[in-house]
Amino acid sequence: MKKILVLLCIATLFSCGANKNLKIKEKTLKGNWVLNKIVYSKTGNYNVTIFNDTTKDCLEGSTWKFVPNNNTGIYTINNTDCNSGEREFIFVVQEVDKISGYFDFLLKPKNNKDNIGYRLDLTELSENTMQCKQRLSINGVPFIINMNFTKQ
Repeated sequence: MKKILVLLCIATLFSCGANKNLKIKEKTLKGNWVLNKIVYSKTGNYNVTIFNDTTKDCLEGSTWKFVPNNNTGIYTINNTDCNSGEREFIFVVQEVDKISGYFDFLLKPKNNKDNIGYRLDLTELSENTMQCKQRLSINGVPFIINMNFTKQ
């Protein structure tokens, strides 16, 4: 009986570890960010519509606000040459690999008529910088959209 109790205590401790890592990431993510630069993994001119919303040129310089306690946010396109304004989204942060600390998140625009979400790799997150990657396949060839943020 004592062995079972000890095993249950150990299992409880390990199950709380992932939640602690996730809470730290969410606390770091919380706040206002600027999407400074978008870089494609392949050189050339591409006509890409990001998040089924806008182009790279319009999204660069946009401001983002993440509110982890209710998994919502807003990004605002500030470029007056584009369809500017606020876009609301919901997001879910997930720990993929506890050992490497690899996280990703699902971003889903609220005004999305097709109920489509976008999976992003959270490749870097510190107090001041964040990098996300969206992995796509174009004609069977991997294509990555790198998004670099700085905290305001």
